[in-house]
Amino acid sequence: MDTYFKEINTDNNENTSCMINKKNSHIGKNKAGSETLKAYLWSAPSLTLICLIVIFPILYTAYISMTNMNVYHWTNFTFVGLKNYMDALLVFDNGFISALIMTVVWTVVSMVFQLVIAFILASLLNVKGLRLRNVYKTLLIFPWAMPGYVSILLWKTGIYNSQFGLLNQWLSKLGLEPVRWLSSNLSAFICCTIVNLWLALPFMMTIMDGAFQSIDKSFYESAVLDGAGWIQKTVYITIPMIKPIIGPSVIITIFTTFKQFDVIYLLTQQVGARSGSDIHTIMTYAYEKAFVTNNYGYSSAVSMLIFLMLVAFTMFTNKMGQKKEDL
Repeated sequence: MDTYFKEINTDNNENTSCMINKKNSHIGKNKAGSETLKAYLWSAPSLTLICLIVIFPILYTAYISMTNMNVYHWTNFTFVGLKNYMDALLVFDNGFISALIMTVVWTVVSMVFQLVIAFILASLLNVKGLRLRNVYKTLLIFPWAMPGYVSILLWKTGIYNSQFGLLNQWLSKLGLEPVRWLSSNLSAFICCTIVNLWLALPFMMTIMDGAFQSIDKSFYESAVLDGAGWIQKTVYITIPMIKPIIGPSVIITIFTTFKQFDVIYLLTQQVGARSGSDIHTIMTYAYEKAFVTNNYGYSSAVSMLIFLMLVAFTMFTNKMGQKKEDL
């Protein structure tokens, strides 16, 4: 009899514990649901603002890109499907492909010079026993502190001006004829690259300098004992050690250079101050189609292509980063 009552009590206890666990689970789910709802309510203003200033413009641009909206069809535009995209990608005379090629060349050339010059400057700043190191760093960072618009116009009027620019003053002192530096495509591209280096180099140099200082000096001491020279230390110690540090900075700089607008526009294409050259990146090309020729449907298609290229590059870099983490 006692055994029978013990079994009944055991079954009752198990049923009670199951009921308690279910109740606790139900309470936990309700609590988690209320916390989630509370989080969405707190985030609602920010999410609404993001939708208004980010998501909606992208969707509206995608819609306009499939119409023939322009200055002649401002209100009575019609749906044309993918015609604008086909014109941009398949009709070479429209200028998008040439602008894209120019953008790629512009990005690659700028990045190569930035990396090489920043590496040299950071190496010199970290020379053992260098005096006034902080003064040199301050002077090298100074262009980065100035507003970009001011720096570009100073270069245009103070350095490249065909009449009173510094370069032509030097040429006149040497008995040479003045040069219109921004009038031809090649010289304008070189001048724009120099100005972009002036603006972007301090950032890369600062990152490089921090990467150099993070390297343990014992590695170099061991390499010297093994008879390694400067080239061997650079190839087998410096570059592998700073690569993970400067990697994100390089990606950011590639993004910035790829969608660069102000340097080329202000130096060569500013309204009322055109220099005569005809170089276009995809950003200046999209601007010209939107605000000069007023072809809003086509410029929207170009903008969406730029957006998709940046998204694809972002996904590619994230995938490569994940692969490196897995290794």
